[in-house]
Amino acid sequence: MADSPWTLSGDDYEPARVARALSATSVAVVIPARDEAATIGPVLDAVTAFGDLDEVVVVDDHSRDDTAAVARHHDARVVSLDGTRGKGAAMAAGARATTSELVVFLDADVVNTTPHFVGRLLQPLLEDPRILLVKGYYERPFHDMPTGGGRVNELAARPILSLLFPGLGEIRQPLAGETALRRDVLDALTLEDAYGVEIALLIDVARRYGVHALAQVDLGVRRHRNRPLEELRPMAVEVLRAALLRFGCELPLER
Repeated sequence: MADSPWTLSGDDYEPARVARALSATSVAVVIPARDEAATIGPVLDAVTAFGDLDEVVVVDDHSRDDTAAVARHHDARVVSLDGTRGKGAAMAAGARATTSELVVFLDADVVNTTPHFVGRLLQPLLEDPRILLVKGYYERPFHDMPTGGGRVNELAARPILSLLFPGLGEIRQPLAGETALRRDVLDALTLEDAYGVEIALLIDVARRYGVHALAQVDLGVRRHRNRPLEELRPMAVEVLRAALLRFGCELPLER
């Protein structure tokens, strides 16, 4: 795991080249969502503005608001889950509901999703058959400050990867919900149910295929709500648990 992932800066994005390459493959966009009626519409508008995609699926993870209705109004296919098993379970349900060769996952709560999110995530997969998984990276504002968001990412995920999984510490946003990967890779793995899904997916792909199979792409600035501190501790625990299990640690069963 000592190699480095390929990094694609904002200046390297070639939308015309991506558009030409898309004619030779199929793409699904999967968006897990729970209580995101306020933001899912603009996210889907951005996806639609990118161009014709083979499948656009919103996985409604037991929302209590109008997430599903808004998604249908914006012409997405909605897959509804009966229980609240977490983000990873929603991602897995979305993957099962699609058949396209390339799968792009996006978060439903981002307030400035642009059409280029999809294209930038796809470009490494379209241009290099050795690339199997792509993660987005970005600046995360924190309230009125230009940086400082992504506290679980910076204080938990990145230090864990730097210490336990050489090479993966160079991934700038290991918890990014903006992820793209090949269907055969996705089908070969089991996704974690909850918030540990992103770091687990990253580790699993790197261990099976090597760090050289990873890429990360610059998505600019990503804005969404900053969660209160008390909500971050359970997330950090899930991230740590997923990483330690893959490092070989025996952990007590969750209560």
